[in-house]
Amino acid sequence: MTDVTIRRALLSVSDKSGLVELGQALAAKGVELVSTGGTAKALREAGLDVKDISELTGFPEMMDGRVKTLHPKVHSGLLAVRDNAEHLASMAEHQIGAIDLVVVNLYPFAATVAKGADRDEIIENIDIGGPSMVRSAAKNHAHVAIVTDPADYADVASGVTTLEQRRRYAAKAYALTASYDGMISQWFAHVDQGQAFPDTLAVTATKSEELRYGENPHQAAALYIPNGPHARGIAQAEQVQGKELSYNNYNDADAALELVAEFRNGPPTVVIVKHANPCGVATGETLLEAYRNALECDSVSAFGGIIAVNRPLDGPTAEAMAGIFTEVVAAPAADEAARAVFAKKKNLRLLITGDLPDPARPGLNIKNIAGGYIVQTRDNGQISETDLKVVTKRAPSEQELKDCLFAWTIAKHTKSNAIVYAKDGVTAGIGAGQMNRRDSARIAAIKAKEAAETYGWDTPKTVGSAVASDAFFPFADGLLSAAEAGATAVIQPGGSMRDDEVIAAADEHGLAMVFTGMRHFRH
Repeated sequence: MTDVTIRRALLSVSDKSGLVELGQALAAKGVELVSTGGTAKALREAGLDVKDISELTGFPEMMDGRVKTLHPKVHSGLLAVRDNAEHLASMAEHQIGAIDLVVVNLYPFAATVAKGADRDEIIENIDIGGPSMVRSAAKNHAHVAIVTDPADYADVASGVTTLEQRRRYAAKAYALTASYDGMISQWFAHVDQGQAFPDTLAVTATKSEELRYGENPHQAAALYIPNGPHARGIAQAEQVQGKELSYNNYNDADAALELVAEFRNGPPTVVIVKHANPCGVATGETLLEAYRNALECDSVSAFGGIIAVNRPLDGPTAEAMAGIFTEVVAAPAADEAARAVFAKKKNLRLLITGDLPDPARPGLNIKNIAGGYIVQTRDNGQISETDLKVVTKRAPSEQELKDCLFAWTIAKHTKSNAIVYAKDGVTAGIGAGQMNRRDSARIAAIKAKEAAETYGWDTPKTVGSAVASDAFFPFADGLLSAAEAGATAVIQPGGSMRDDEVIAAADEHGLAMVFTGMRHFRH
């Protein structure tokens, strides 16, 4: 069986957009309309002849509408195989009419949760009859069309459906019920029961767009948006201009946005990221000052990088940013002058993010491994000055403490092993992703020395800086490399078997060192 002429349609929707137009089109084709509650009312108010579901079932809607479509005459009309003689005989014996089209969208469970409704209201917005009809119609898609997406209303308005259409609608329908049940299970697990890691983890998302390719041209990629309530981030940013974003663009822009969000309540801050690692971060009196300081940290790596800022972007800052090749700039907003500057750079992507995400928000990180997933809570750990423990003979000065905490924040967002030098709210050198901490310290110092040579400074900015290590120093060698680079203060988690040795080395070189008691590995 290929084409099916629609003779009877059952419509039951929460979202009434496009409903009346669809009902009018179907009625014009001689289709009998069967409906429920508010849907029937909306169709009648438009002057359409509608049969109540109770007329079809011979059974009244009851229990505040909880029971209306859960009836054999509905589901038999959906599930009957039209070319099966036994099924046809049963339909004739029990006076069951076939239903050729079902149009359903479900109770707004996610929207009810998102608006902060109480538990009773949330439970009432768990749809039962809708998903049941959707599944019945989708299973019998050889004969029945199930439409769950208003975008498909125009297709069925003709009064005839093809098998290809019905197969496509069935796939959408099962994706809808899977997503819907997934959101409900997540709410029960994470919110109602307070389980971080439920026995079954249901993760559902909707494709936003297909990307040009993945990390490499031979890999395919797409962007998905989580279903249900979720935090906004780079995935929801408005792209003002520039060519299509790639997988790597999204990955790097996310890293930049997450880091700059740590300063959302701070002074003007600019983050420059390359390959998901910060290569320059700075605060300043203005965004322009912050950008110039961030760029000077590692102008070589900044070429082709991603920039994120924590303030609306202005024209002078945009003009400076346009001075080198930049892939993406992400900002909460941008004035007309900034947009006009970037408009001359047709390939540069400008993303408007609105409010920056809360770095302290909860959530899960999920990573594929061969044969499964590893899941962890987000690294939303934060340290303040009162959490620090001074472990050296010399306590850090007020400025050294500020630089320690600034460097620590950058290290949190730098791939392990991470070493970050910072001075006066500006990164002096960043070492990332090395197999040992000593090499990270040396690489960061080399970058600082090269910056000094490039800009004609008397000394590298590591001299008099604070240095942050994302995890403890297992040996004194990494700390000694930092001392050699001119660092005067150190912030690290502590907890090594050789802490005493490292502390003694810090004392010997006149360094002030504080322990955080918290590690920030990032792999």
